[in-house]
Amino acid sequence: MDAPHSDLATIRQLLADLTNRVNQIERKLGMDAQPSHALSPPTAAPSPAPASLPRPPVSPTAASDRPLPPPPPYSLIPPPSTVHRAQADPNLEERIGSHWLNRIGIAALLIGISYFLKFAFENNWIGPAGRVTIGILSGIAMVLWSERFRSRGYQAFSYSLKAVGIGALYLSLWAAFQVYHLTPSGVAFITMLTVTAATAATALAQDAQILAAFALVGGFITPVLLATGENHEVALFTYVAILDLATLILVTFKPWRRLLVMSYAGTLLLYIGWYSSFYTRNQLGVTLAFATLFFASFAAAPLVALQPEKEAAYFASVPALLAFVNAGVYFLQAYVMIVEVNKTYMAWFALALAAVCILLSLQRSRKLSAASSQILHFLHLALAIGFITIAVPIRLDAHWITIGWFVEAGVLLWVANRTQSDFFNAFALGALALGVFRLLAIDNFQSVQLIFNARMATYAVAIAVLGAVAWSAAKREDEAARSVAAVATVALNVLALVALSHEVADYYAQLAGYQPAGPPRSPSVRYYYANLRQLDVERDFTYSALWMAYGAMLMVSGFLRRSAFVRWQALVLIAATIAKVFTRDVFELDRGYRIISFIVLGVLLLAISFVYQRDWLQLSVRARGRQGKP
Repeated sequence: MDAPHSDLATIRQLLADLTNRVNQIERKLGMDAQPSHALSPPTAAPSPAPASLPRPPVSPTAASDRPLPPPPPYSLIPPPSTVHRAQADPNLEERIGSHWLNRIGIAALLIGISYFLKFAFENNWIGPAGRVTIGILSGIAMVLWSERFRSRGYQAFSYSLKAVGIGALYLSLWAAFQVYHLTPSGVAFITMLTVTAATAATALAQDAQILAAFALVGGFITPVLLATGENHEVALFTYVAILDLATLILVTFKPWRRLLVMSYAGTLLLYIGWYSSFYTRNQLGVTLAFATLFFASFAAAPLVALQPEKEAAYFASVPALLAFVNAGVYFLQAYVMIVEVNKTYMAWFALALAAVCILLSLQRSRKLSAASSQILHFLHLALAIGFITIAVPIRLDAHWITIGWFVEAGVLLWVANRTQSDFFNAFALGALALGVFRLLAIDNFQSVQLIFNARMATYAVAIAVLGAVAWSAAKREDEAARSVAAVATVALNVLALVALSHEVADYYAQLAGYQPAGPPRSPSVRYYYANLRQLDVERDFTYSALWMAYGAMLMVSGFLRRSAFVRWQALVLIAATIAKVFTRDVFELDRGYRIISFIVLGVLLLAISFVYQRDWLQLSVRARGRQGKP
């Protein structure tokens, strides 16, 4: 019987230890500890402990000194962070129930009320004055009723009711003026403006951006609701300018950048609507003045708008997007009005707008983060460069456009070197690419004077700018700069060869004179055709000689400068010349020119081969050094 008594004493000891540990954990968690006997098994008759296993005393102090057991692997109670995250990020079901159904319910309610009122109006239950009165009173009651829900914490529902009430007020005032002709336009305008001002004041008092958006929508829809089909340009645009100014002041003190986008959209829509209906050329001065006023307002807005404390990606993109769209739309507005009057004026306008963008790029705002300020800085510079590039083809003609783009590329390159800015380098390369494309694909020169003509001058400007690009990029050590230097060097040589080839073609075209129409009918005409054939032969020979001479010049330059890149260009050009001599000249040229072509080409190739065999540049030694050979 000693063994059962011993086991029972051991079990009691373990239960006592477990009870103390549970109580200690509950005290640390701030929970009310239950009496230890609540966890104890039913008491039995005490039995004396055996002598071999004495029962140690259990004290709270000793129990508290023991180390705590490891935490359980899981808990039925979620951690506080999980609970908070679940409350902060409602699931789809909650969004549908609290937001989507709310909006759909409002729409359904409005539709139902509209059908009821329509039914009542059709049956003449209510007269015109009564209908307007009901609409106004219902709108006011709904706005006041929404405050009760806001005070109880249902802000989203409260704002929804306000939207319904404000909409009812605008529709009732519109009906009083347009449908029933109960009020004059001045009274309707003042009452709508009062609704807008009251909504804006409520938005400021409650610090609610959505109410400010309601006020802004109501303000811009007021002219549409009160439109009579007459032209009131000055009154309309003055009212719009006041709304824009109010929005600008509001976003200076409140971080409500969405209002800027809404205000700009409303201004643009009203402007387009008026322009498509009423604009004529004799209104150019007034219309351009208002367009300039709108541009100035929204050009300053990104610099003065208050930035939200936690700037999201959307808010960070608002200033840059607004600045870009505002400048682009303003330029298009001015272009449509001015270009039909005088292209020169439009070119100067583009340059003036570029100067304004440069001034805007120099402005720094304390209300913007460093990242947003830098984005605006470079965006305004990009706009300025774009307007300068556009002004060139507007003002100039023919090859002067190409020269203008090359000069712009050179100026941008100089600015990039002074400021160490890759931003300007990128635009310089862009302007240069435009110039090269136009020079090769679009410009059509009619040159009479050889060498000293407009075409050679244009090519000379292009070659000079490409040379500056290659020289500037060669001073840098990064891989991208080396690639730019290589491309610029190749383009330089290609343009030089194309320019010289054009001069060769013009020279022989002038010698050929005119080609008589019809078949040869006399000895003099047959002599002319024979002469023309001789000129074609001489021209082909001159092309080969030019390419060989240019290749030789490149090879000499490559050896003197110890530039493998230049030598490779020479080898490619000489290879093209070899292909021409062996595939075309051997069949087209006369015997004398054929002999000279092959002899000159052979001498050139032997000379180049001799230089490589002598290894004056020690190319073989360098190759062995790179391979690790002795």
